[in-house]
Amino acid sequence: MQTMAPADGETVEVVEGVHLTQLAAGDRMNVQHFHIEPGAKVPEHSHEHEQTGFVARGTLTFLCEGNEQVIQSGESYVLESEEPHAAENRTDEPVDGVDVFSPPRTDPDWAE
Repeated sequence: MQTMAPADGETVEVVEGVHLTQLAAGDRMNVQHFHIEPGAKVPEHSHEHEQTGFVARGTLTFLCEGNEQVIQSGESYVLESEEPHAAENRTDEPVDGVDVFSPPRTDPDWAE
């Protein structure tokens, strides 16, 4: 078994106020921590990876094909492969959570 603490990963501010940390990665999936500051926005994008996530703290609003979906602390979500999506923290509190990607997204565009 392999383990990884959040402090072992490199945290990258991919857009203003959006911080991502690559965590454990296996052959078929990987885990990523996200921290999104109040007012920060993840621009619309898509990727080949299926993405499941869990919001541990705060409220995150997803925008998918013109529809809004609010995810509260304690809730989870699934984004299909190639599904265009954006996300916004419209609150005054930070949002923290984890995403799991399959296949592994260990070398995302934002890491460059």
